[in-house]
Amino acid sequence: MNGTRDEQAVQTTQKTQTTRATQAEHGPGAPEGPDTPVTPDGSGALSGVRGLGGMWGAVRPYWVRLAAAGLAGVAAELCGLGLIAAAAWLIARAAQQPPVAALGLAIVAVRACAVGKGGLRYVERLAGHDVALRALAELRGRVFDALARTPASRRATAAGPGALRDGDALTRLVADVDAVQDLLLRCLLPAVAAAVCGAAGLAVCAAAVPAAAPVLAAALAVVVLVLAPAAAVAGGRAAARAAERRRDLAVAALDVLEGADDLAVFGAAGRFAGAARERSRLLARAERAAARVTALSAGAGYAVQGAAAAAVAWTAIAAGAGGVAVAVAALTALVTVEAALPLVAAAQRLREALPAARRVTAVLDSPGPRRPRVPARLPAGPLAVQLLGVTVAYPAPGGGEVRALDGLDLLVERGRRVAIVGASGAGKSTVLAAACGEAEPASGTVLLGGHDTRACDPDAVRAAVRGLAQDAHVFAGTVRANLLLARPGATDAQLEAAARRARLLEVVAGLPQGWDTPVGAGGHGLSGGQRQRLLLARALLADPPVLVLDEPAEALDTRTADDLTRELLTAPGGGTLLLVTHRLAALDAADEVVVLDRGRLAQRGTHAELLARPGPYRDLWDAELLAA
Repeated sequence: MNGTRDEQAVQTTQKTQTTRATQAEHGPGAPEGPDTPVTPDGSGALSGVRGLGGMWGAVRPYWVRLAAAGLAGVAAELCGLGLIAAAAWLIARAAQQPPVAALGLAIVAVRACAVGKGGLRYVERLAGHDVALRALAELRGRVFDALARTPASRRATAAGPGALRDGDALTRLVADVDAVQDLLLRCLLPAVAAAVCGAAGLAVCAAAVPAAAPVLAAALAVVVLVLAPAAAVAGGRAAARAAERRRDLAVAALDVLEGADDLAVFGAAGRFAGAARERSRLLARAERAAARVTALSAGAGYAVQGAAAAAVAWTAIAAGAGGVAVAVAALTALVTVEAALPLVAAAQRLREALPAARRVTAVLDSPGPRRPRVPARLPAGPLAVQLLGVTVAYPAPGGGEVRALDGLDLLVERGRRVAIVGASGAGKSTVLAAACGEAEPASGTVLLGGHDTRACDPDAVRAAVRGLAQDAHVFAGTVRANLLLARPGATDAQLEAAARRARLLEVVAGLPQGWDTPVGAGGHGLSGGQRQRLLLARALLADPPVLVLDEPAEALDTRTADDLTRELLTAPGGGTLLLVTHRLAALDAADEVVVLDRGRLAQRGTHAELLARPGPYRDLWDAELLAA
């Protein structure tokens, strides 16, 4: 019995998560039945070079700043090399007590290099982080835009297999995009500086003690050809394990947090919380393993650095070089190898960042909505919505597909107020998703105002068909700011009119600062009913040609919910209305009621007509009366 309850909790939680991840703010985009993965992995389909190429699009506008950062970093490393070489020569030469004039140039060089290194390092950090943060902002916007503009029905197969749940997608959207910063600051810039400084160090060492240059070259080869690849292999494996554990923890944590109510109802909260704690423990262990690899790589690098300095000094002495030359060569070797050591960390980070770059590129390269060369112009005013043989299928968790709509034919005439009802999983929300372009039909045609939506600009379709998704989001901000998202230029009178229709005015009147009262992300600080009224008011304020409302009276008491639903169906003006609801008591006010069953049209007619004959609608009505 407990196993059955846990399985039900899993299914309910996964459905909740999928809906929240895939429904867009201006129109639902997820089915009511199967899980709809959010974004593909694509890590095995693209090469590392292509992954970096996808990142370059966000960096390219700032290549001048990037070049400046690279030049500043190279100059800072050269100043550090010059500082050590000049200081070694100065100290060793001063021990011989030459005339002060003979030391003047070295003294100036030491001062110049010391000042220059600090200043140039600051410029490198400033310019490098400026480029990285600008690129992050640019890339994150592109990734978000790519996800938002990809129809939900294509997100699972946009770049091949490996579809993700929403917790995993959230992790990758944040962590993978952050890889741009590491690729620039921890990989590219250190590699350029190490290459130039290594060549310069070899030149200085060869000038001081020619016999010692091969020894320094061998030490650099050990760093570049042995330590860096070893760190990349070991670090990459450890990072892959940590990334997998991090993904598992994100999924488990989101299930616990967002599905807390469902888990509590089915008695599975403790089991899921325990699973999340176990995944947290596994993540901590994986991160400790990755940290050990980093520590061992750093220790090996310092050992090579010390050995290189000692070997160069010994070689210089064996070659009969003077004390000044020995000091310059040994300390130059120390600094040159030190400049090359960041390559070890860069190789390790590159191995970790390339899969992230590939996954981001897979999202950016995923096919977006089709844009016709000459889009059809939608007529003004309310629009008719027609579905002709529309089939919408989503990947099933165990393989294959599940049809949310199965050859549905449905016509909603312009200006009509139509309610869509049916059992859970019947395809109600998918009808709204197909109408607003969030669910791309596998077959069939969706007509909006008599025009095939595929012949229209996708942005125009989204602007024409908008409304309230079942789990629309309340953003952190004021009540006024959340409403103005629907119509930024709305007047106070328009805000009040929308709030009045949504029963929000009395809520605003009771808030400490009225319209300017801040609310937290997700509606923190508001009750469930207050949050729902705020979201409904935002949908009504948009006033699109086709208004779609998915359970607009959810979280309200039955009397208020029925009154609100009846008012929505009878209010004069406005556009065409498609309203999904599970409450039937107020549907006598609808122009027509459409009953769906397993993605197909089961019945349609007025409330009275449907109650007059046996069928699914009367069964739903009888069930509602029994539950009352």
